[in-house]
Amino acid sequence: MATALVGAIVLGVLSTFYDFLWAHFEVRHSVVNGLVHGMTLLSVAGLVLAWPRRPGAGLAGGAAAGLLAAASFYAFYPLLGYLWAIVAAWMLLWLLFGALEAWLRGAPPVSAPVLLRGLVAAALSGAAFYSVSGMWTDHSAAPNYLRNLASWTFAFFPGFAALLWRQGFSPADNVAVRR
Repeated sequence: MATALVGAIVLGVLSTFYDFLWAHFEVRHSVVNGLVHGMTLLSVAGLVLAWPRRPGAGLAGGAAAGLLAAASFYAFYPLLGYLWAIVAAWMLLWLLFGALEAWLRGAPPVSAPVLLRGLVAAALSGAAFYSVSGMWTDHSAAPNYLRNLASWTFAFFPGFAALLWRQGFSPADNVAVRR
């Protein structure tokens, strides 16, 4: 669980830094900016999932998952509106991370245990993400970066915990972890 906690804190710090960059430099929201944001930020989440075994593959896989999740936001937006599109993209991201984490440790990226782990990560992290979504939807006050840090860390932790926790899954799944 130490990796899950450290990963959530690292992504919380990085996400808060990105929030600062968007606000301070008044970056205009565009599809290109959103895709670059998702790809670069979430490459670090891939690194967390790969640490210390395969950092390069984790960075690349995280970037791909971040790009796909960011693109899904733009696909979901016309159907679901802003808040639900971002929550749906966030949950899709954790399903992709579930497959990535399995692949990084040499397990098949598509299997019942991987899907279960991804669904748990998506549900728990999606609920946490939704519960702190006011940081993006409430623009009545100046940015509070300490709140953003706590909120981002809180949103990332359940996903990392679900994907990195090793007890309670099949013996074959756990054997792949020991490689």
